[in-house]
Amino acid sequence: MSTDATRERGRHREPGATDAEQKAKAAHSDRTKAEARLGWYLAGPAFVIMLAVTLYPILQAFYDSLFRYRLTTPDDKAFIWFENYWVILRDGLFWQSVGVTLFITVVTVIVELILGFALALVMHRAIRRLRGLLRTAILVPYGIITVVSAFAWFYAFDINSGYVNHWFDWVPGISPDLNWFAQTGTSLFVIIASEIWKTTPFISLLLLSGLAQVPGDLEEAAEVDGATAWQRFRRVIIPNMKAAIMVAVLFRALDAFRIFDNVFIMTNGANGTTVLSLLAYKTSIGRLEIGLGSAISVLLFLCVILICWVAIKLFKVDLASARGE
Repeated sequence: MSTDATRERGRHREPGATDAEQKAKAAHSDRTKAEARLGWYLAGPAFVIMLAVTLYPILQAFYDSLFRYRLTTPDDKAFIWFENYWVILRDGLFWQSVGVTLFITVVTVIVELILGFALALVMHRAIRRLRGLLRTAILVPYGIITVVSAFAWFYAFDINSGYVNHWFDWVPGISPDLNWFAQTGTSLFVIIASEIWKTTPFISLLLLSGLAQVPGDLEEAAEVDGATAWQRFRRVIIPNMKAAIMVAVLFRALDAFRIFDNVFIMTNGANGTTVLSLLAYKTSIGRLEIGLGSAISVLLFLCVILICWVAIKLFKVDLASARGE
């Protein structure tokens, strides 16, 4: 029996590991499991409530998408399987809205990531006395309600009430008679600019938390070794901020892909600025086509899931290493 037990222990022992190392590893594993269990105890109730609140609308939308269902003729409701999806996927307006949504998402996320990094570095390097004031000033736009921000940008660029044309009439192509919301390009420019102004502070806040996790001794060692500021940024700061960058990009991409407020207030989808959320709203609320609108909402949800999967696969972040385990 003792010989078999010894063989069994040896079978699970790592090569070259002592008994003390094995015990330490076992204790570390037990502590990790205990921390994970505690995390589920603390976050579990909120997770269950969130799942209960969000799961029912998703299932209801999927269920409604399988019917030909219009509120003006509720008695004509009929089960048609996936015919609504077939109609939507053959519609050019749907694919145009997908392209506009992707364009807004990619441009805003890239610009906000660059500006957010710059603001995060400024807040991180600022002297202690100015940090609180600087962070407050940078975060002010993010504290403004999205609808209020959208109206402010709309009135600033509107041909009747706007002041931008008069401020920048010295720029070639800008005149007091320029209607920013009469063309696709200028409309998207204002929409994207308002999104960047509103949500860049959110990106900078997430990246600032990542900068705080970068070990200062690594930066000092790289500087002593003669690394330039760009080399320290690329070889030391970025690798240690990978988890924070993934969270910032993922959260912002999901939010940008579901953009609705700015487009609804500024253009209402005119001049080729319709996005997926607005298309679902117009189909369900404007035309009262509950079946088609629910199908668009389900496709939007699947696109969000796809974005999450791509972001996780792209960054390949080891969250256990990021926590320092």
